[in-house]
Parts: sequence; C-alpha cells; structure tokens
Amino acid sequence: MTNPAPDNTRDRLLMQAELLFAQKGFAAVSVREITAAADSNLAAINYHFGNKMNLYLSVFKERWVPRAYGVRKFFKGTLSEKSNPDTSDMVRAFATAFLEGAMTEDERRCHINLMLRELTHPTEAVNIVVSEVIRPMHHDIRELIRPSLPETVNLEQLTLSIFSIISMILYFEFARPVVSLVMNQEFDLQFKSRVIDHIVSFTMDGINGINGIKDIRGLTKEETV
Repeated sequence: MTNPAPDNTRDRLLMQAELLFAQKGFAAVSVREITAAADSNLAAINYHFGNKMNLYLSVFKERWVPRAYGVRKFFKGTLSEKSNPDTSDMVRAFATAFLEGAMTEDERRCHINLMLRELTHPTEAVNIVVSEVIRPMHHDIRELIRPSLPETVNLEQLTLSIFSIISMILYFEFARPVVSLVMNQEFDLQFKSRVIDHIVSFTMDGINGINGIKDIRGLTKEETV
C-alpha cells in the first residue's frame, strides 16, 4: 500500500487568500473567489478556519509575520558581523534588511500590499502586526540606539526617533516606483546602496542634533531637567 498524498488544501487557501487580500483588500474579496483560486470549496474554509475573518487573520499569523521575522533575522545577522556595532551600523543593517533583505520581489510586493490595505482599513490583524513584529523590533532598536542619545531623552522622544528611522526606511521600500520616477533612476542594487548611505547619513545627522529638539511642550531637554 502507498501512503496517501498529503492534503495541502489549507496551505492553498492561505496562499491564494493572501494574494487576493493583497490585491483587493479584505472587504472586496469573496469567499468564492478564494475557494476558486485554491481549487477548493466553501466547506474547506469552514473546516480549516471557521470563517473569512479567521482566514484573513491566519494569513497574517502564518504568512505575513514569518516573513517579517525573516527581515528581523536578516537585520540581526547583519549586525552580528560587527564586533562593536554603533548606531550607524544599526541603521545600515536595518535599512539593508528591508531594501536588500530576505524577501523575493514577489514576496516583497505581496507583503507590502497586504500591509498597506490593512493600514487603510484596520482590522484585528493590525494588533497581530504590532504585538508580533513592531513592538519587538522597537525593543531591538531602542536597546541599540539608547547609548547614542543623551540621558535626558525620555521614552516618548526615543520612541518618536525610532518611528522616524523606520518611517524613512519604509517609505523608500514602499514607494520604490515613485522614487524611481521622480529621480529617473532604476531602483537597482547600486541605487539601493546609495539610498542606504543616505538613510544612515540623514539619521546620524538627526541623532547628532537631537539635543536641540524641543519636546511637545515646547521645552528643550535642558529645560526639562
């Protein structure tokens, strides 16, 4: 007797659902579209996930989050190659992880589109992204960047600084077509390298000048001591 072929229906549903959700967003995709693309039926979604929302959340938990873990692993691996990494090394490793990192172009496109659609119309999935990816990444960066900042920098200022770094990197990642068109420049490896150099330089200038930044109450950090 031969062993029966494994049933990969659940994996097909996850893969096709992710592609469709990334293309159209959660609300615009029907269960029939997903089952047709996955060569399956409605009963399979009910059996494996219960309903469409649970399928959507499973896409984030089982496909989006693992890819984000891959970016974080790439970041940590690149940084570990430095014996005594400083803030500029951290920023370079982080930017490299996103712009030259572990994802293929198809994975990157799907990953970005899915997240953009989720941010446009947030669901419970955004809580998964924050708890599983964003908070841990913030913690990693906070521990690396804090020694470069004055002791008077409070948690709010530090968190905003981290968001500024991440936002710059993500913009260059998400807006590649816009950057290419504006600059009349193909987003190839050579250009990515120059973008990463710019991100590192711009970030370090911001960190070096952070002593002069006023907090939201209009007081300099010297005045808040």
